[in-house]
Amino acid sequence: MVFKNPSNGYQEKVTGFAFLWALIFGVLYFAYKGVWRHFVIGVILNFVTLGTVWLIYPFFAKTIVANQYRKNGWIEVEEE
Repeated sequence: MVFKNPSNGYQEKVTGFAFLWALIFGVLYFAYKGVWRHFVIGVILNFVTLGTVWLIYPFFAKTIVANQYRKNGWIEVEEE
């Protein structure tokens, strides 16, 4: 999936590797992508579940990031 910022034309790609990046870097992946709500939720859940949340949370990383771009008004475009 490729998302385009309508105000400046910048494009950002969300790939299937989102799972891998979230698995390796944990909450830092969401901070890098600017998904601050899930960054905070991830930090809290990390302490509550003693880290086991990161065996499940990465499966939803691609959907979470894509939904955040849509919520911010980015437009999904076809890949070139």
